[in-house]
Amino acid sequence: MQSPAGSVAALSSAAATMFSVGMIFLGYWGLHESSAWRPSDVVIVALALFGFACLGSVPYIATSPAKPEDESRLMLARKAFLVGVVAVWVSIGVSVIW
Repeated sequence: MQSPAGSVAALSSAAATMFSVGMIFLGYWGLHESSAWRPSDVVIVALALFGFACLGSVPYIATSPAKPEDESRLMLARKAFLVGVVAVWVSIGVSVIW
């Protein structure tokens, strides 16, 4: 089945938007503070960085060369987007809980 027109652009802009939401969270959360890090802080930052890596790779994966009828790259980009969004939101949730 062919992807809808504009799905690559929409997926890439959604990844960029979620990336910026995560960056705003880290800035508000206090990543730049000089106090000692607790183990929970390391978990929060590691989850956020993993999510950023997934979200940052979405445009690359979605726009990489593939056969015209091959949708596997776009599906992989969608999965990377989903994993990235979940990782960023889990890091936000962990910061609220701990």
